[in-house]
Parts: sequence; structure tokens; C-alpha cells
Amino acid sequence: MFLGHFAVGFASKRAAPGTSLGWLLAAACFPDLLWPLLLLTGQEKVRIAPGNTAFTPLDFVAYPISHSLLMVCVWAALVGGCYRAATGYGRGAVLLALGVVSHWILDVITHRPDLPWLPWGGGRVGLGLWNSVSGTLVVETGMFVTALVLYQRGTRPTDAIGKWGYRSFVLALVAIYLANLVGPPPPSVPALAWVALGLGLFLLWAAWFDRHRRPVRAAALERG
Repeated sequence: MFLGHFAVGFASKRAAPGTSLGWLLAAACFPDLLWPLLLLTGQEKVRIAPGNTAFTPLDFVAYPISHSLLMVCVWAALVGGCYRAATGYGRGAVLLALGVVSHWILDVITHRPDLPWLPWGGGRVGLGLWNSVSGTLVVETGMFVTALVLYQRGTRPTDAIGKWGYRSFVLALVAIYLANLVGPPPPSVPALAWVALGLGLFLLWAAWFDRHRRPVRAAALERG
């Protein structure tokens, strides 16, 4: 998934208004933040194989560190624990941990059976939604639109950055999503990895415009 992971981050803001959207999106995308680094260092492998599924040309050969269920749970505990230690905001820590775990759950829905349970084996799982382009579009866009509605109802822009920074961010995500759908496959695995690292810039972008939006029910949802 792509938009589906971002949907989790946007929707989480309603439940944890004291946490930056940048952190919430980072948690929901966390395995995909690790993945390109592990590709570049040769610790995980992907193959560019057009036709592997109807929706993506990528064949995820091995990604036990970033995407096995056990390691995703480890990353979730580390992300949530570090955030709680740094901020003392328990609600935000829980939402960040859940966001990391949600990544594996959503990937199970979309991927063919290539997601490992354990980093050393133990079988693989995947329901294969990516075998249907129309099904993937319905699920992901439905999630994304619903999450944006929740975010817009839960926050209000305080200035032009909060308004137009947010809108341009959404348009950029949709443009990337459509480009990946209709464009050519990546020219090489290293090129794919370097482009994937650009995801970090979107997290900074989200943190920037989110600072210029305030929770609608800020008084009722104080940090506890």
C-alpha cells in the first residue's frame, strides 16, 4: 500500500492531537523507511518483475528485518517506547506503536504471500489484493478519503501554510500514486531505493503544515 499507510497516519491525528502528523505518518510508514536502507546495504532484496502482480512490478524477494511480523512488533515497541520516554505523552506513544503494526496488517491485505512471520523463516502470508487494480484503488482511495475527512474535521488551519501546505501535500501524494500506477517500472533496484528514501521529505512536509493547524477540540483532548 501507499495511500493506505498515509491514511492511518492522518486518521490517528484525531485520536492523538498532541502528536505531530509527521510522527504519525512516520510510524505508519516505518517499515518502508527502513526498507530502502536495507536494500542499499544488501540486507534485503527486491526484484523488478513487471507482471508480478497487476498493481506493482516489484517482487519482494526477502525483507525479514523491515517487514516480518516479529520485527515489526519490535519496531513498534521501540518507536512507541522512545516517543513516550521523550515526550511523556502516552496516547501518542500508543498510536505510534499501533501505526507501525498497522503497516504489516495492510501489507498482508495487498501483497501476494511474501510477508514473513519471522525474520528467520516460518512461512509467508499475503491476501493478494494487488492482483486486482480496481480492488486496490477502491480500498486505498476509500481509506485515504475517509482519513482526510477525519483529519480535516479534527484540525483547522491557523494560516495559509496550514491550508495550502496541507492541500499541496495531498495533491502530491495522489500524483505520486497515479504515476506509480501508470508509469514505467523503476530502472533499477538502487534507483528504487534512493527514490524511496525521499519519503522522509514528505514526513518533514507533513510536520511543517501540521504545526500550522490546531485541534478543533484541543481543550477536551488535553494530554493526559
